[in-house]
Amino acid sequence: MKKALYILLFVTITAFVISSCKQTETYAEQRQRELNAIQEYIKKNKIKVIDEATFKAQGETTDTSKNEYVLFPSNGIYMQIISKGKGLGKKLGSGESASVLVRYQEWNINGDSLQSFNEGYSILANNVDKMTVKNTSGTFNATFVEGIMLTRYGSSSVPTGWLYPLSYINLVRINSAEAELAHVKVILPHDQGHSYAQTGVYACEYELTYERGI
Repeated sequence: MKKALYILLFVTITAFVISSCKQTETYAEQRQRELNAIQEYIKKNKIKVIDEATFKAQGETTDTSKNEYVLFPSNGIYMQIISKGKGLGKKLGSGESASVLVRYQEWNINGDSLQSFNEGYSILANNVDKMTVKNTSGTFNATFVEGIMLTRYGSSSVPTGWLYPLSYINLVRINSAEAELAHVKVILPHDQGHSYAQTGVYACEYELTYERGI
C-alpha cells in the first residue's frame, strides 16, 4: 500500500514538473520547437523545397511528381499547387469580393495526425466551409460564414495562410466535365494559422480546394 502511494506521489510530482516546465518555456523556445517539427515533417514526408525564383521560373507551379513545395521566406509558408483550377473562372481581382467554398483536411504536424476536416472534402459533397473574401490591392481579407472551422475553433477569422494561395489560383465552379477546382497543400507556421495554433505555437498542414460560390 505504502509502495503504491509512493508511486502515485512520484507520478503526480513528475506531471507537475513537466507542466511547470511547459508553462515557463519561452516563446523563442516554443518557436524553435515548431521550426524543428516543420523540418522533421518535411524530411519524413520527403518534401522537396524550392525557392521563389525556381517557382516563378516554372510559371508559378510546383512539380507534384517530385513532391515540390515552394517556401515563402517572408511568412514561412510552404505551398504545393496541385491544380490552379480549370474551367470558367479566374483569380480574384483587386477590389473584387466573392463567396468562396473550401473543402479541407487539417494535420497537426507535431503528431502528423488528422486534426480537423469538413465532411464535404469530396468535391461531390455539399458540406463545405463558406467564407467571404475581398482583395484589396493584393491583400486578401476573409470571414467564415459557416462550416466546421467556424464551429470547431469558435472564430469567424480565416487563417491568413488559407488566403495566401489566392494570388496564384483561379476560382472556378464545377459546371462541366473539364472543370477542376483549385487544389493546394500548405504548411502554415502558427502565426499564419487559427487562434489555437497561434496560442499553442504549432504548425499545421492543410489540403484545400477552393470553389467560387454563387
